[in-house]
Parts: sequence; structure tokens; C-alpha cells
Amino acid sequence: MANLIERTLEDYLAMDYQITLTPEYGAWTARIPDLPGCIAAGDTPQEALELIEDAKQSWMSASMMKGLFIPEPSSSV
Repeated sequence: MANLIERTLEDYLAMDYQITLTPEYGAWTARIPDLPGCIAAGDTPQEALELIEDAKQSWMSASMMKGLFIPEPSSSV
């Protein structure tokens, strides 16, 4: 399924997706709820937040290469 508006990877990366940050099992987990399966974990909250940016880029790149729909952020943060 293609997006109605053709966007580049950079367009999507610039969008303000909500990130949730939770402590789990002695580490911190960052998730982007609008991107199912986009998760990163780190020893500190800062590390998890840094890693989620890499995970977001990988998630979006893989979705674009497969021609999959990439949702826009569901809400402003």
C-alpha cells in the first residue's frame, strides 16, 4: 500500500513521532507507538533515546524498500 503523498525518508525522519520510555528489567526501553515493532533498549534513558533514532531510521528504510505504508505521527508531542 503506497502513501497518498510521496515522501522521502528524510521527510519521515523529520516528523515528530511520540516516543515512550519505560524502565524494564534493569534497562530502559524506548518505543514509537505509531511504528509497530520500533523498539530500542539501553542501560540509561539517554542511551535508549539515542538508539530509538537509529531504530526509527532502520524501520522506515526497510518499510520504504518493501513498499509498505509508513504512518504519520498520530498526535503532536
